[in-house]
Amino acid sequence: MDPIIRVHDVSKSFRDNLSARKVKALESISLSAEKGEVYGFLGPNGAGKSTTIKLLLNLIRPDSGSVTIAGRSVEERELRRIVGFLPENPYFYEHLTAEELLWFGGQASGMKGSEIKERSMMLLEKTDLLDARKRAIRTYSKGMVQRAGLALALVHDPEVIILDEPMSGLDPFGRRMVSNLIIDMKKAGKTVFFSSHILGDIEKICDKVGIIAEGRLCLEDSLTNLLNYGATLEDIFFAEVEKISVKGN
Repeated sequence: MDPIIRVHDVSKSFRDNLSARKVKALESISLSAEKGEVYGFLGPNGAGKSTTIKLLLNLIRPDSGSVTIAGRSVEERELRRIVGFLPENPYFYEHLTAEELLWFGGQASGMKGSEIKERSMMLLEKTDLLDARKRAIRTYSKGMVQRAGLALALVHDPEVIILDEPMSGLDPFGRRMVSNLIIDMKKAGKTVFFSSHILGDIEKICDKVGIIAEGRLCLEDSLTNLLNYGATLEDIFFAEVEKISVKGN
């Protein structure tokens, strides 16, 4: 069976606005996630994590290589029905309430009114926003906005959930809540792909880890295999990133 997420030999460059020269963001990266896996995508700032996620969402296109979800090109519009996404810094119309936000998201996904209502109430409870559901989002803290964004990403019950730095801006309570939600998704057979630089969160909940630095994939393996080497994930991460940095110099 093909992996549900597959990035194969992908390269991507952008043109520098000042010098007009091309800057390589990704160089021949390949990675994959199986159905039901939680995949942790690790890397320093500027390593290429967000670029990879934009490619998975078809927000940008690769210069070369292929990107598929569920065996289909990410360019197929119908894939949007099975994919949920949380950006690192979600932004919503501030006059909307969380309840209205999820209603809008559910309708955009083609859900029935009764389904939206039932699913929204469940997610608002899980994200601890039930009591604040009728308040305007402009009154929310950064952590509450993040949790509302996660609920929106999940409202249509997607098979694949892509999260860009989902723990960003959350206090320890919020991080534990998001971790528990990701574990629940895994138990339900969903595939979760999320980027992070918080090694502890990756180590607690991931099945598979990919480490990226300077646009190149340094390492991809199951978390079990990595930790069987006797080193901590932190040690492995810094060793792999350092290798790439030395090669680059």
